[in-house]
Amino acid sequence: MSSAKDVRGPRDGGPEAAPGSDPEVSARGRGADPEPPPPGGVLWSLSGDIRALLMLPAALTLQVAHPAVGAGVDEHSVFRTDPWGRGERSLRSLQLWVYGGAEAAEEGRRLRGLHRTIQGTDTRGRRYHALTPANYAWVHATGFPVYQHAARYLIRPMTPAQERALYAEWLQVGRILGIHDRDMPQTVEEFWPYWKKMLAGEIEATTVVRELVDVDQPVPPPDRGPWPLRTVLRALWPVLLPPLARFRRFVAIGLMPPDARAAVGLPWSAEQERRLRRMCAVLRAVVPALPERLRYLPRARAARAAWAAEVRRNG
Repeated sequence: MSSAKDVRGPRDGGPEAAPGSDPEVSARGRGADPEPPPPGGVLWSLSGDIRALLMLPAALTLQVAHPAVGAGVDEHSVFRTDPWGRGERSLRSLQLWVYGGAEAAEEGRRLRGLHRTIQGTDTRGRRYHALTPANYAWVHATGFPVYQHAARYLIRPMTPAQERALYAEWLQVGRILGIHDRDMPQTVEEFWPYWKKMLAGEIEATTVVRELVDVDQPVPPPDRGPWPLRTVLRALWPVLLPPLARFRRFVAIGLMPPDARAAVGLPWSAEQERRLRRMCAVLRAVVPALPERLRYLPRARAARAAWAAEVRRNG
């Protein structure tokens, strides 16, 4: 099993839940941007860990299971023509929310600007806009249950105090993105009824969901990284893509909370569950033993090193 340092929180000296004041009102009053999650908190250790990369397919699939979000991605995203570029930009953005410091709020403003023109009609014939509070909040809200559920497999189960801290920090990220407190449940206890209501009445297997879990969906070879590596991958892509597509589907469905998986209508067998548990047991044993430079993504590693240096300077 992983070390207790893998997921920090109140039990480990991490933060208690942040107060639920409206960030935009208070920020305007003091001329400051919303604060990113605190160094040493749950997200600080969780979102930069390389194992968090395996959680992203589940979160992204769940986001686009909302009819409005799915329609917006279907009609306006470049995920089909530039999947690697979109993935790189999304990961960079996610890391900025947590580790970006002063850049976090600027990234939030940039994202809102990008979404201002995204609108249309969803699969149920309803007009949508990407920044409609209910739609925008859903995209953000999906991160919490996926983190909470997937950490049980890949890292270790969180204590109730850690779950509350994670949710409080996720609310802080939402404020950076421009989500008002009034548009998100303010406690874990308020979140789960909202979650169940969304699963029961809103979520469905949209066109984009079906594409994301389709193992036969065409995906171009990677166009990032050193030229020799790209050349090799391009040559081997017909052989590499099928197993990679099957693995992506496996983790997207397997690390999705079971009630969400059922609501979307994605199949999952007992044998698949056993395979997932075996894979995650290996990762729980191996990843904590890796050096920091291999265990954490570059921006997370740099931020953690800077914070550790500051702690040492301040005694």
